[in-house]
Amino acid sequence: MNDITSTTAVSYSSPATQPGLWARLFPSLAFYPSIFGIVADAARKAKAGKYDGAEWVHDSLRVVRLFERVGTRFRIEGMEHFKNLHGPCVFVGNHMSTLETFVLPCLIQPVKDVNFVVKKSLADYPVFKHVLHARNPIIVSRANPREDLAAVLEGGEERLRAGTSVIVFPQSTRSATFDEKLFNTIGVKLARRAGVPVVPVALKTDAWGCGGLIKDFGPIDPAKTVHFRFGEPLSVTGNGKDEHARICAFIASAMKEWETEPADNGLIE
Repeated sequence: MNDITSTTAVSYSSPATQPGLWARLFPSLAFYPSIFGIVADAARKAKAGKYDGAEWVHDSLRVVRLFERVGTRFRIEGMEHFKNLHGPCVFVGNHMSTLETFVLPCLIQPVKDVNFVVKKSLADYPVFKHVLHARNPIIVSRANPREDLAAVLEGGEERLRAGTSVIVFPQSTRSATFDEKLFNTIGVKLARRAGVPVVPVALKTDAWGCGGLIKDFGPIDPAKTVHFRFGEPLSVTGNGKDEHARICAFIASAMKEWETEPADNGLIE
């Protein structure tokens, strides 16, 4: 099924299309002016107090279509696992690039109101900060682990009890690889505290690379397929160690599978 924002869609594969010559030769140059335009439009609406969930989904979908226009393929699986859930949940996934922050809203928001846990530096980012603040994120500093834990547990529980799901990336920084030792238990702790299930999310989004000088503005590589895979919801029992281990195993297994796939040529044929 290729209507990515449908409330009944359980998977998605990019449709057949052919990027233009400019996008094939210079994907980054074709991508960045348009993404800046999308963010600027969203920021204007947010500053006017008109950036609701529907607008967020709309702009998130624009980002997906922009990636596809430069030749990037998307493969999304397992959306039934959260769409069949009644009530909010905590999404816990690995964090690889800026891409997931832009794309996850159009996958989740159509069926569940959702917020991110974000770094303060991102929430203070020029222009983009207006969009983030309009969506009521949970902000952490990454400087004081104890304060961050309190912010996530208290702010997350408040949102979950109000019916809003929360997306957590339990790594200190984005990484193209998955290291279980750097993947903390904050998402499981939040789910246990609020009494809601955890939905594991494995993702591979290095088609949007990390930049040398400015991390968020790295090269766009359409030869790398974008993957999102949602796992079965887990009810947290006891101290949550078993559930955390299962989340880590789910992500590690998906990453291993995706590492062995052949590179795309950047064209959607």
